Amino acid sequence: MFLPATFAVALLMMLTSMICWGSWANAFKLTRGYRFELFYWDYAFGIVLASLVLAFTLGSFGSSGDSFLANLRAADTANIVYAVAAGVIFNVANLLLVAGIEMAGLAIAFPIAIGVALIEGVALSYALQPTGSGWLLALGVLLAVVAVVFDGKAYAGLEGSGRSTSRRSIGICLVSGVLMGLFAPLVTRALTTGTPLGPYTVAVCFTLGALVCCVPVNTYFMRRPLAGLPVTYADYAAAPWREHALGLLGGVVWGIGGVFNFVAASMVGVAIAYAIGQAAPMVAAAWGVVVWREFRGAPRQSALALAAMFVCYLLAITVIARAYGA
Repeated sequence: MFLPATFAVALLMMLTSMICWGSWANAFKLTRGYRFELFYWDYAFGIVLASLVLAFTLGSFGSSGDSFLANLRAADTANIVYAVAAGVIFNVANLLLVAGIEMAGLAIAFPIAIGVALIEGVALSYALQPTGSGWLLALGVLLAVVAVVFDGKAYAGLEGSGRSTSRRSIGICLVSGVLMGLFAPLVTRALTTGTPLGPYTVAVCFTLGALVCCVPVNTYFMRRPLAGLPVTYADYAAAPWREHALGLLGGVVWGIGGVFNFVAASMVGVAIAYAIGQAAPMVAAAWGVVVWREFRGAPRQSALALAAMFVCYLLAITVIARAYGA
């Protein structure tokens, strides 16, 4: 399989994962009234497709380690379970994050969910696999959390006062963050214990777990949406091909980022790779500024918060990158 031979290649893969994780939602923005619950099915198929294609290409050729299928046959069953469970947990967390955004808005949901996930995911992954400088990694995570807070403040200036923040919405954001932070240590276990999975095998098991999880969880949200009327499988089947293609594209983009993050983690450790990948809100905000013009006419405090967010994230990425080998 292909694995990075130098830190520079691993860093490039981590930055690519950050860009992919911060960009996939653009596909949903391009849809025309396609409900997110329906879009999510195509997205889930897309992440599986991306992981399988990369597993049978980059994961099956090269001189580093076993090929994808050989690794899948040889690995401990427990590690397959860890990887599938990580995908299930990620999927629930991702759906809850969207629900939190619907209920409380980006200004509340992102700082709570992503902040909690970043701290928890990095801390638990580093405890299982202490690779690199712990204090530099902690400093980088602190800068990233500050950046997430600034991101929330920037979006707070855009959102009207009509949306109320309830204890229920805060609770959903907290649960999303806790679950989002739990998938990284499970990936760490799958990559490091017993006869471990390779990163491409982890990615395939992870994405399949997410897809299977959609059956009960996304079906529930289709029947009991937090916003709008219920939707059915008939609505999904009747959607134009363009909407399905955009959903698939969104999943493929996230899936490429996920595979690259796991591959980089095989060299630098999950804690460092996860921390850099979770700088994705910076990329999403950049899309919002440049393409979607979300901040046009925004108050001055939003522009200042946005600038501070970019500075903190860039510092965080620099510090976390230096943690490897320090």
